[in-house]
Amino acid sequence: MISDEQLNAFRVGGEKVRVVRDSIASNDIRGIVVAWDAEQVLIRRPNRNVVKLDRNYFYQLSSEPRPELFE
Repeated sequence: MISDEQLNAFRVGGEKVRVVRDSIASNDIRGIVVAWDAEQVLIRRPNRNVVKLDRNYFYQLSSEPRPELFE
């Protein structure tokens, strides 16, 4: 689970993040961290839609290479 400190750093930095949900790269969510609570994170996508995601997914900066988590 991602920590509050990491989420706050993403929010304050205003950089796009990538949320890796499964082994298929096209299913990744990219956007800006808006808010979070104990169980979910709100991500604003480039088309201005907001998505609620589980905190147990893998969060990283969008500029970093995608990890191979599901081998």
